[in-house]
Amino acid sequence: MSGLAAVLSGRRAPGIEHWHSALAVPDVRHAVEHAGWGFGHLDGWTRADTKAGFLEAVGETLGFPDHYGRNFDALADCLHDVGAGTAGVLLLWDGWATLARSDERAFSIALSVLGSRVAADRGVPFAVLLRGDGPVVPGITSLD
Repeated sequence: MSGLAAVLSGRRAPGIEHWHSALAVPDVRHAVEHAGWGFGHLDGWTRADTKAGFLEAVGETLGFPDHYGRNFDALADCLHDVGAGTAGVLLLWDGWATLARSDERAFSIALSVLGSRVAADRGVPFAVLLRGDGPVVPGITSLD
């Protein structure tokens, strides 16, 4: 868990990264929340395997308001407010490859929108971990 610990402690800048850990989701949640970060788990195996499924699931996972429009512009808008009152927010995306393979364009846009929030200097770090195997994604490094 050293890569994760480095992100949570601020020794490594948050980003969108591959992560191949086999830790159970409750154990990851515990480590993240123990560090004062907010945690969201996106299950791409069952809920986020389509564009609509991803947009619905990420909104629920990150606690977006009822007026969330479930499109990429609304995702970008709602990500502005993610993490208030926390040391940061970590989104663990299991099964990301299902969307990457079924709708490459939607996956690319999703990464772009999430990456814009990662790069934004809002005072609250935001990290996305793509857990598990999948197609090569240019520019995405490994947290392991």
